[in-house]
Amino acid sequence: MSIWTRITDALSALTQGESLTAVFDKLRTPPQRSVAFAIAVIALGAKMAKADGQVTRDEVAAFRDVFNIAREDEAGAARVFNLARQDVAGYRDYAARIGSMFQGDPATLNDLMEGLFHIAMADGFYHPGEDMFLEDVAQIFGLPETSFRAMKARFVPNAEPDPYTVLGVSPDMDREAIRAAWRQLVRDNHPDRMMARGVPEEAVQLAQKRLIDINRAWDEISGSVG
Repeated sequence: MSIWTRITDALSALTQGESLTAVFDKLRTPPQRSVAFAIAVIALGAKMAKADGQVTRDEVAAFRDVFNIAREDEAGAARVFNLARQDVAGYRDYAARIGSMFQGDPATLNDLMEGLFHIAMADGFYHPGEDMFLEDVAQIFGLPETSFRAMKARFVPNAEPDPYTVLGVSPDMDREAIRAAWRQLVRDNHPDRMMARGVPEEAVQLAQKRLIDINRAWDEISGSVG
């Protein structure tokens, strides 16, 4: 069964009156966690796309960049997006449930936030409404402010990306500690690790850009240090 069919079934339950809590409670174990992850990106992304007052084609198309959608799954993916837009539940409800589901698993919540940042920047402009939306969701997830700043630095052009912020380290740390942090980030963002966390295979391509940014930050730091 295609992941899009399973996602459609879950979202259909929402539109038919089943509570958000009941739906997510059914998605707590593998491989259902990958369905929950996809629903979170799609549902929160669909609601965030309205944070700047309009839903652009670029923002809708960004879902195709987050999720590698095969041609035979295009119809199912479109239905999923439409179901997410129809659901009346507020984004804070979704964020609270998904935050609870992945409690103690900040890496997966970071994966989800990066998908949302990608969608926010699809039209080339980071709207203040999107910034407030993403910061609120990050707080609901319980993510450290440093993690949010690191993502913002990587995705938003005028956020003045700092290599230390990207790696989650500080300039006063010694070189070996920074190197260790870099290596850990590279390990954590391997596709196999991401799928083990519950990120669907269709969305693992998120790691490609992240690894480029992580390695670029290390290159910049190591070059300036040594």
